[in-house]
Amino acid sequence: MSTPQTVTENGKTYQFDALPKEQVAGISGMDVFKLMLDGQLPAPPIMLQSNIRLKEFDHGRAVFVGQPEKQFLNPLGTIHGGWISTILDSALSCAVHTCLEPGEFYTTTSLNVNMVRPLMPGSGEVTCEGRIVHRGSRLATSEGELKDARGKLIAHATVSCMIFPNPAASSPGR
Repeated sequence: MSTPQTVTENGKTYQFDALPKEQVAGISGMDVFKLMLDGQLPAPPIMLQSNIRLKEFDHGRAVFVGQPEKQFLNPLGTIHGGWISTILDSALSCAVHTCLEPGEFYTTTSLNVNMVRPLMPGSGEVTCEGRIVHRGSRLATSEGELKDARGKLIAHATVSCMIFPNPAASSPGR
């Protein structure tokens, strides 16, 4: 097992690692995000590598911000669609995550992204908001947009997520 990466911002140290399934098995998705922002649970390592951060959340809603920089360029000099898809999947899927009950996990099953204009490096911080559309017992959907620093739409997307029991919640001894 690897050692989690850490970052210190404004005197507070944050860890980046996978969530400990046993520790989050008995808490809601909203509580997971509260503990993550408090630095008591690790944030996903992809946030560190892709220069994306959770800005705010509420039940059924998640907002991420990101800095499109040179390391995310495609061969034509615009920000790669994979980076755009990553921030969209993060915000839209985390909107679903905020609706999870204790003992539930989820995974993205489909992501549909529509890019409407190129995103350039150095264009400033982008904002991506995801909102729940439907939350059933086994399937949830959400939608959202990625906007540049001037508020112009870069891309919009939908995501479907499968909801299932946390394997750690049903382990022996629980």
